[in-house]
Amino acid sequence: MKELLMIVNEDRFFLSHRKDIAMAAQKEGWSVTIICKDTGQRKDVEALGLKMVELPINPTGTNLRQELLTFWFLLKLYRHHKDAIVHHVGMKLILWGGLAAKLAGIRGVVNAVSGLGVLFSTDHLSLMAKGILGILRFSHHQKNIRDIFQNNEDEQLFIHHRIIQPQDVVFIKGSGVDLDTYKYTPQPSNPVIKILFTARMLKEKGVLILIEAANILRKDYEGRVEFLLCGGLSNNPKAIQKDELEQLCDGNYIQWLGFRTDVRQLLINSHIMAFPSYYREGVPRSLIEACAIGRPIVTTHSIGCKDTVDDGSNGFLVPPQDPVALAEKLRILIEHPELREEMGKNGRKKAEQEFSLNDVVRKHIDIYQSL
Repeated sequence: MKELLMIVNEDRFFLSHRKDIAMAAQKEGWSVTIICKDTGQRKDVEALGLKMVELPINPTGTNLRQELLTFWFLLKLYRHHKDAIVHHVGMKLILWGGLAAKLAGIRGVVNAVSGLGVLFSTDHLSLMAKGILGILRFSHHQKNIRDIFQNNEDEQLFIHHRIIQPQDVVFIKGSGVDLDTYKYTPQPSNPVIKILFTARMLKEKGVLILIEAANILRKDYEGRVEFLLCGGLSNNPKAIQKDELEQLCDGNYIQWLGFRTDVRQLLINSHIMAFPSYYREGVPRSLIEACAIGRPIVTTHSIGCKDTVDDGSNGFLVPPQDPVALAEKLRILIEHPELREEMGKNGRKKAEQEFSLNDVVRKHIDIYQSL
């Protein structure tokens, strides 16, 4: 039987972003095993009929001993599954999994570059970034490899640094959205305008920029508008801490909702999606879902984010780290309900044309078969 190993950082990320691909592969006759950190949802993965192996990984850590433990685990695993196709999701797993796959002589490798993060967000690369590129250049020098890119900038960076050959590149714009589950819904009739932000509570995701923009608008809209921050904290010690976030949110005008599993319903109940990230994203899933539901988006010109918005059509693009510009565009949408409705409909059309989950799944199955 054809064997597929899908390596992701955590079980909950697999369930939210890659489950449908794995299920489709299983239906096509593949034996599918998910390799990931168990955060308490192993039973949900196995309930799908999929096997799961726990991966020793600190998704946000940089401790060299922990990193080498992840690499060594994958190397030993791959030596027992040389005939498998391995699918790495995210840069850390592409780095260590790709190196392990090359040394173990794996049959075929798929790397999903779902954003390059903070390390590659500046024009001048650090020594660490250059070292990572060197490892990637070595691990990619093999047959039967495909790299999936969600945006053109990440693709060009890999080609420019001679990591991947153009013929081994596959472009898939985001991880897709189920257009039947995320149906278009009109703007809610609630007179209080709800502006939603969904992401981990990281500075680079723009959460502090959004709070600053909200405070710029406070004197005009407090009591008429609510800013809803949905997402959990990061375990990175340099990330926003709980007490800091609670001090910035008053629980009424600006609310921190924490980690939630009902994001679709939050989107349905909201009027606007705001996502001022300056993190080097792939294509943010939250913005794809907002398009499908039919919510106007205000996001930045940053890599990945800008791929979800046609400026002035289904939302607005603003400069990164500019709370004043963000506040100005939010004000326009707050004041013009008919514009919100029009932009929401345009967003739905964009989702149907560019972000269908069915298309994403089919492309992945074709990649596995080709390898």
